Amino acid sequence: MDANYFLGQDMIDALQNAYDKEISLTGKEIIKQIMDNAVVAKSEEVPMCQDTGFAVVFVELGQDVHIEGGSLEDAINEGVRRGYTDGFLRKSIVGHPLERENTGDNTPAVVYYKLVPGDNLKITVAPKGGGSENMSAIKMLKPAEGLEGVKQFVLDTVLAAGSNPCPPVIVGVGIGGTFEKAAMLSKESLLRAVGTPNPRPDIAVLEKELLNSINNLGIGPQGLGGRITALAVHVNVYPAHIASLPVAVNINCHANRHKEIIL
Repeated sequence: MDANYFLGQDMIDALQNAYDKEISLTGKEIIKQIMDNAVVAKSEEVPMCQDTGFAVVFVELGQDVHIEGGSLEDAINEGVRRGYTDGFLRKSIVGHPLERENTGDNTPAVVYYKLVPGDNLKITVAPKGGGSENMSAIKMLKPAEGLEGVKQFVLDTVLAAGSNPCPPVIVGVGIGGTFEKAAMLSKESLLRAVGTPNPRPDIAVLEKELLNSINNLGIGPQGLGGRITALAVHVNVYPAHIASLPVAVNINCHANRHKEIIL
């Protein structure tokens, strides 16, 4: 419920910065409306967007933790069920992707587990709207395509998305690994505080270059033209096979929602 009601301070700061930099009067007005909407959502404790998302949950389970009393995944789904029901959040999940019958409580969640050292259990909830998720893409580049191929694919993906993911957006990019690892890298990068650079200097430079190139596309807030199409680009990398160069792009709309707790 909190993730859907309260936009993070990192996003509020990023939107204010975008407002200051936007040269289009229409774009500035759109960004102002987004910020005003966040204020209303927070004060009235209502969803900041009508699409309250697929409940995506990242679990970091300490290797010294023992879960008692039942299934951890059942408990997570019960939390999703209660949150989406008690919080009057839109239920958007269909139980069968082809038959399209709504499950009625936004379950099941998509849950990812990572075993880590320690005795803590960290749960991060990241509701992901359908509009931005639908604009995501992955491509298995040839290694010879290199850095320029990566840049071009990212730009092509954002340009093809246009107004559909409700810009200004945050662009998550995963480079390396396998087909599915690249996709996970791109989604995990969106959990980073907006605008926080990758700790690797070369990747931080790439993030800046991509952000500048994306904001030169002219898509602008809500696709109506302007300077600010993206608030940030986050890139995560992982070792790759000698024959592969996977690249994934996962776009998040301005309703960049996540909430975490450590138990």
